[in-house]
Amino acid sequence: MAPLYILPLLLHLICPITTVSSVGINYGTLGNNLPSPKTVAQLLQSTLIDKVKIYDSNPQILQAFSNTGIDLIVAVENNHVANISSTKSAAQDWFSARIAPFIPATSIVAIAVGNEYLATDDDSLDPNNLIQAMQNLHEVLLSRGLDRKIKITTPHSMAVLATSFPPSTSTFATTLMPTMTSIVTFLADTGSPFMVNAYPYFAYRDNPTTVPLEYALLGNSTGVHDPSGYVYTNMLDAQIDAIRSAIASLGFGNRSIHITVSESGWPSKGEPDETAASPDNAKTYNTRLITKAQSNKGTPMKPNDKIDIFVFALFNENKKEGGASERNFGLFNGDGSKVYDVDLSCEFCSGTKMEFGFGPGSKMVQRGPSVWCVAKPHADERVVQGVLDFCCGAGGVDCREVYENGGCFMPNKVHAHASYAMNAYYQMHGRNYWNCDFKGSGLVTFSDPSYGTCRYSQQ
Repeated sequence: MAPLYILPLLLHLICPITTVSSVGINYGTLGNNLPSPKTVAQLLQSTLIDKVKIYDSNPQILQAFSNTGIDLIVAVENNHVANISSTKSAAQDWFSARIAPFIPATSIVAIAVGNEYLATDDDSLDPNNLIQAMQNLHEVLLSRGLDRKIKITTPHSMAVLATSFPPSTSTFATTLMPTMTSIVTFLADTGSPFMVNAYPYFAYRDNPTTVPLEYALLGNSTGVHDPSGYVYTNMLDAQIDAIRSAIASLGFGNRSIHITVSESGWPSKGEPDETAASPDNAKTYNTRLITKAQSNKGTPMKPNDKIDIFVFALFNENKKEGGASERNFGLFNGDGSKVYDVDLSCEFCSGTKMEFGFGPGSKMVQRGPSVWCVAKPHADERVVQGVLDFCCGAGGVDCREVYENGGCFMPNKVHAHASYAMNAYYQMHGRNYWNCDFKGSGLVTFSDPSYGTCRYSQQ
């Protein structure tokens, strides 16, 4: 009889793990009271967050996220773009010093060149430098054979548009047309995403009499009608489709360019006149945003094109410039306490749903040197099944616990069974990080994945 951990096709249809959308988060560090990068990396492993975007190439952060199974997007700061654009050797030097020492242990999947570079008020930032820097870094990746693993892109603000409504008629600002044409051409040629920082909050704050609050909070069921016939039930979809239209207006309507929302969030506190900046509204928006990121749904213009979303932000940053709202977009305070309750728990990370938090009252705490190996929540199910077969066969793992009537049989899912087997193999072979690689499908966690009657071994 075939082992019971070989699940039928029906389970794949009911629980298509391979199509689960990921949730990203922005990890800013403009605060003097934030947890260490190592603490952040360890705790994020047990959440549904599997992509983290940072605003520089901080070596402490890059080291902290090594062998965590979390993808990282790093950045070239705006004031470094000119140097990288100057020569290919300058780009090579930057990459060799800032990125190369940390790969492949740290899974870096993209380099964001600048941040809202074209919308800044800094007259010293030449738009021509941006595309040249992107091209130079891509040449570096080509020379190292990394161009398929690491993509080059740049996050834009909505200010690159001449107008964002109605979405179907949106275009880029006239003065930016040549630059945007070059950037979109580059993204299309390299298969890189178009990143946009989209904030319905600011649209509502600046136009409270014309923008319904519920529409900005991603929950207006009545909808807003576009002249072309599209109906928008929330402003974020309208902003994304405005970018689609602008890209299409450059002549790229027939070329597939993936759009990523590189930042979106809602502040929990603001200046006295920012009445919508409240914990309740922030919780509502970010809960709906995370649900949207996991939904695999697109927008009215492209309903089947899922959107990758990066929530802004992980922490309130008390040293950030600007008004009060700029310092209060975080899900967490600097001391690790929750600003408000947003569910980041991951059912598949540990076999059971667990509460996540940084603060002293959290149920998830560091466990010293204890480490376990589990399957990545979003790993390809076919790869995970192959790993399970190996561990329970040639790998020498005793897998009776994941057979029917075993303590780890439930939940009867490939990822859960594979996590048990992968951990047993990892513990048997000395807990070296390469013993938890499994073709990129495993990750090391500092949170005990044991649950109920299922106990994960540790050496």
